Amino acid sequence: MPLYECVFIARNDVTQAQVEAIADQMAAVAAEQGGEVKKREYWGLRGLAYRIKKNRKGHYMLLGLDAPPPAMQEIERQLGLNEDVLREMTIRVEAIDDAPSAILAKRSDDRERGFRGPKPAGRFSSGRGRGDDREEFRARSRDEVDVGMGEEI
Repeated sequence: MPLYECVFIARNDVTQAQVEAIADQMAAVAAEQGGEVKKREYWGLRGLAYRIKKNRKGHYMLLGLDAPPPAMQEIERQLGLNEDVLREMTIRVEAIDDAPSAILAKRSDDRERGFRGPKPAGRFSSGRGRGDDREEFRARSRDEVDVGMGEEI
């Protein structure tokens, strides 16, 4: 049987459990027609490049399917009829990779980097923390202040 990857975007006001339920429905449709889901990834709530049906964000889900073409036509039809699904795209692939997709691999790389250290002093930082020895930053003793005032009078 041919292999397919199907990505669909669900509305942002549905829960992750509801997105999983949509994926379960598609897996059931594939199973009825003699196919199966080989890979399933939830990519999370992500921002959209442009507004789709007044939504700025959406839940992304990837399904790797091993199913006959009629099953895929039915899955695409069901996703098109579901009002919680904003977009779907299905492509035929040669093999379904068991490793995490590029989206999940990037997310795990971001988590591994962790803390990068304190931020360097910016260009517009205040001069108080520099410890300058210039006269205008040195604290004056009480005698220096009195002498300075006496000379002016």
